[in-house]
Amino acid sequence: MNNENQVAAKGAGAPPWVRAATKSPLLPIFGILVALIVIASVGSPHFLTEYNIQALVRDLAFAVLIATAMSMLLLLGELDLSVGANASLSGVLAGTLMVQHGVPAFLAFVIGALLGGVFGAINGILVAGLRLNSLVVTIGMTGVYSGIALVLTKGKAITGIPEEILFLGKGTFFGIPIPFIVAAVVLLLALAVLRWTPIGRYVYAIGNSAEASRLIGIRVDRIRVLLFASVGTVAGLAGMLYVARLGSSQTSIGGEWAINGIAAAVIGGIALTGGTGSPLGGAIGAAIISVISNLIVLFGVNVYWQSAVSGIVVVLAISLGSFSAMRRARRERMIKTRDAAAEPLKVGV
Repeated sequence: MNNENQVAAKGAGAPPWVRAATKSPLLPIFGILVALIVIASVGSPHFLTEYNIQALVRDLAFAVLIATAMSMLLLLGELDLSVGANASLSGVLAGTLMVQHGVPAFLAFVIGALLGGVFGAINGILVAGLRLNSLVVTIGMTGVYSGIALVLTKGKAITGIPEEILFLGKGTFFGIPIPFIVAAVVLLLALAVLRWTPIGRYVYAIGNSAEASRLIGIRVDRIRVLLFASVGTVAGLAGMLYVARLGSSQTSIGGEWAINGIAAAVIGGIALTGGTGSPLGGAIGAAIISVISNLIVLFGVNVYWQSAVSGIVVVLAISLGSFSAMRRARRERMIKTRDAAAEPLKVGV
């Protein structure tokens, strides 16, 4: 028995989950994350300290929340650049309710997350109802949401957030930051919806071909609005968790969330054209970006380079995604050409 057969025989005897993991397209991405962690551990004595790990995981929570939401939209073939402005406005409105109008803190927290869903639904209605491009719409709505937040606050932070909700942003549960637990729950819900519900199948179908989905009876516009509303809700939730972390509502919340969310999703293997990938890949991509940002701080690089690095990562990720798509298209054309060339031979036989 040659080496290849021996490897195949060993693989055949492995548990199903092991065989699935080794064949997963996420394995190389996960390998990159592990390599970065090893480099960080060796390169900086501070990386594995409890303080740094806590800070990294807490930051990662918000990156995973936005990456999960953005991944769902990208699977649909859409995107939302207003998630950061949405989170900021939701936090400002909820903070105003708590501080200036005496609304109970937990109720205002929930209202803030739901307001994010309303803003997301507005985006979805504009995109689906008017057949507008989601990139253009959400760029415009970013200005609307940011402008309203600035008008309400006059550019000043809303302080005096009630103490009883601060644990949601600052607290831990058995040593795990609560925002990270929330992010993990949201990620698991997204994976469950995509895997085991009709909505998940519709999302992939629409991402592959919206017109074909309409022909088979899928209500494409309704799914689009639902996804935009869900993404808005996650953005609102992330904004409220950040308010609880800071102890104040600020218009600067979520400034780079959209660009990092797109970068994380593309790094995680989600096609910009839709229909391919998984939010789990987006979460791994978010972890890669978070570790890189943490390394920049630990290695004493100017903090302003973080924006440049994020931009570079986005461009590289999009370029690699485009390159992979071109390779797949070329391979499919070659297969079609080969089959077409072989067809006369089959007829002659």
